[in-house]
Amino acid sequence: MSEHLQTRTAETTDETYDVEPAYEPPPEDLPDDRFLDRELSWLAFNERVIELADDPDLPLLERARFLAIFASNLDEFFMVRVAGLKRRIAAGVAVRAASGLRPREVLDNIWRESHRLMRRQADIFHDQVQPALGDEGIELLRWKELTEPEHKAMATLFAERIFPVLTPLAVDPAHPFPYISGLSLNLAVIVRNPDTDTEHFARVKVPPNFPRWLRVEEQRFVPLEDVIAAHLEMLFPGMEVVGHHTFRVTRNEDLEVEEDDAENLLQALEKELLRRRFGPPTRLEVQEDIDPHVLDLLITELDMVDAEVFRLAGPLDLRGLHDVADLDRAELKYDSFVPVTHPDLTEVETASPADIFAALRKQDVLLHHPYDSFATSVQRFVEQAAADPHVLAIKQTLYRTSGDSPIIDALVDAAEAGKQVLVLVEIKARFDEQANIRWARKLEQAGCHVVYGLLGLKTHSKACLVIRDEPEGMRRYSHIGTGNYNPKTARLYEDLGLLTADPGVGDDLLRLFNDLSGFSRANDFQRLMVAPSGIRNGLIERIETEVAHHRAGRPAGVRFKMNSLVDEQIIDALYRASQTGVPIDLSTRGICALRPGVPGLSDNIRVRSSLGRFLEHSRIFAFDNGDSPEVWIGSADLMHRNLDRRVEVLVRVCDPRHVDQLGALLHTVFDEGTSSWHLTSDGAWNGTHRDADGTRLIDLQQMLIADARRRRAEVKRRAS
Repeated sequence: MSEHLQTRTAETTDETYDVEPAYEPPPEDLPDDRFLDRELSWLAFNERVIELADDPDLPLLERARFLAIFASNLDEFFMVRVAGLKRRIAAGVAVRAASGLRPREVLDNIWRESHRLMRRQADIFHDQVQPALGDEGIELLRWKELTEPEHKAMATLFAERIFPVLTPLAVDPAHPFPYISGLSLNLAVIVRNPDTDTEHFARVKVPPNFPRWLRVEEQRFVPLEDVIAAHLEMLFPGMEVVGHHTFRVTRNEDLEVEEDDAENLLQALEKELLRRRFGPPTRLEVQEDIDPHVLDLLITELDMVDAEVFRLAGPLDLRGLHDVADLDRAELKYDSFVPVTHPDLTEVETASPADIFAALRKQDVLLHHPYDSFATSVQRFVEQAAADPHVLAIKQTLYRTSGDSPIIDALVDAAEAGKQVLVLVEIKARFDEQANIRWARKLEQAGCHVVYGLLGLKTHSKACLVIRDEPEGMRRYSHIGTGNYNPKTARLYEDLGLLTADPGVGDDLLRLFNDLSGFSRANDFQRLMVAPSGIRNGLIERIETEVAHHRAGRPAGVRFKMNSLVDEQIIDALYRASQTGVPIDLSTRGICALRPGVPGLSDNIRVRSSLGRFLEHSRIFAFDNGDSPEVWIGSADLMHRNLDRRVEVLVRVCDPRHVDQLGALLHTVFDEGTSSWHLTSDGAWNGTHRDADGTRLIDLQQMLIADARRRRAEVKRRAS
C-alpha cells in the first residue's frame, strides 16, 4: 500500500495517502456513478478474508490464521487509509472521491462497515473457531476457567518474569494522562485509596515482548492481560483495585518526509520513524463491558469521537492467533507443500538444479511461485552470479526482503569479490523502512553502490540484471518479476517471474538502471513498459487495439489479473471496450472500483477475486490481439500510485509456451468451475464455491499444488 512522498507541492498530503484525484464531471458518454468507492472496496476485500475464517471446510488452524490476518489488515487500514482521510478532512484539503462520495460520507461508511466486520470477526472466534479448537484439545481460556493449580503456576510466572517488566502509570494532577502507543494492548485500572476513599486511574501496558497467549499446559492457553489483571494488587500495594478494562489504540503511522537528496532522505526517514509512534489516534478498541466513566475518560484524553470506539467481546487484538495457528498440529493445517525446482532448471539425469546461465542460453524460464521454488531459481540466479568469476556486474532493485536474506548476503559477497554491484534500495517501502535502512547501510559497507531511486518516485519494480563476460562477448541475463526478492514471502505469495538471456530485455534493463542511478531518461524500451511514463498509455493503447480488432471481426478480448484496479482512465477505457462488445475478464485480489454488469456500460465485463492459502500477488495483462496473443507480467497494479508515482516495470512474455501457460492459468482463474468471488454492479462480492449440486468447485491453488507435485514425481521417475 506504499507510495512516494512529494516535496513542497500542493499535492504533498494527497500523494502521501494515495488519494483519488479530485472528482470531475464524467465524459458525456459515461455515467457519473460508474466508480465504486475504493475504501469500501478494500473493506469488502477484508470481508472476503473473514469469510475464509468462516468456512468450515478449511483446516481449523488455518481459519484461526485468517482471523489474525483480518485483524492485521484492518490495523494497517486504520493506520494509513483512515488516518490519511481524517488528516485531509481536518486540514480542509479533502476532495470528493471519484465514486462521488464526499470525504465525510466515506469516513462514515468506513466506520459503519468496520464496526460490522469487527463484530463478525468476534462472533466467528467465539461461536465457531474457539469452541472447535477446544474440541481438538487446544483450549483458549480466560483466567476464571483455569484450575487452582494453574492459577498458582501462573502466579509464579507473573511474579518471576512478568511483574518486573510492568510499569503502572498513574493519572493525577502530578501525572498527566500517559501516551498510549499505537497497537499496544493496555489495562485501564481503577484503584481506591482506602485512607481517603478516593478513586484513581492508572494505565498498565501489556508488554509486547511476551507471548500473547501464555501456555498453561501443553495446549491450554490464557491471554497475557488476564494474568496481569489477576495480579494487579502487586502493582498497587496498599490500594484497592476497583476494576480493570482492556483497551487498544490505533494511530496514524504513515510517514511524511521531504526529499532533497538521497543522503538527506535517509536521515529524514530515520528521524520520522521515531516520530511515527506519536501519530494521532484513529481507532479505540475496548471490551464491551468497559465502565462508562473509564470509556469517557479515554475518549476525552485521546480526543476521539464515539464512532471511532469499537466495543467488542474480549479478548482484543486477535493478531495473537498467529501463534496459535503455528502450533504443531499438522492434521489441523493445510497439507505441507514444498516448492519444486522448475523443470527447465533441473538436470533430468540427476534431478538436481542445473547451471542457470547455461539453461537461460537455451530458453527463457517462466517461474510461478510458490509452486516453482524461489530458492532454486531467483535466489540461485543471484547467488550463482555472485560466485561466478565471469560475472562482472550485478544490478538489482530491492523493495522488501527478509531479515536474514540470502539475496543480501549474495550481493555483499559479490561486492567483496570485486564485482560491480548496484543496488537500488527503496527505503520508503511502508512499514519496512527501518529494515531497509539497515540493509542499505550493510550493502554500502560491503562496497555496493547503493542508490535510492528517482526523486519523488518509489521504485517498486522487481528487476535484476547480471553482466557476464563470455567467449562470444558480454551477455546480459535478466530477471523481472511480480514479487519482492524475499525468500520467506516467496513461499507464501503467488507471483510470476521471467528469467531470460534475451538481449532486448537486457538492453532495456541496462537503460532502466542507468535511469535510476544517473541522469538519463530513456523511454524507448523494446520489451518493457515502464511507469510513470509508459504503463497507463501502453495498456490503454492495447485496450483500444482490441476494440479495433473486434470491430474488424477478429478475435478480441482483455484479461487482467492484479491486486487492485482503481485508475479511472483505464477503467473508462475498459468501459468503452465493453460498450463495443469486447469481452473483458478482470481478477482483483483486493480493490476494484469498476462496476461490472451495468447495462449499456459494462455488460461484457466480469470481475472475479481469488483468495486462499497463498496471497495472490501476480499481475498479468493479456490481450487476444486478433488471434496473436500479447501477454505482459510485472510489478504494477492499476492504481494512481503505481502508474504515476512509482517506477514499475512490465515485461512482454514472448515464448509461445509461456504465452500458452499464462493463457491456461487465466482460463482457470475465470472458469465458472473455479471457486471465487463474483463482483456485482452494486459493489457486493458473492462467494461462489459450490455448484448447484453442492459439490465444491475447483480450488485454483490446490490444483496448482497438485500439478507441481506431479512434476516433482515425474522428474524423480525420469532420474531413477
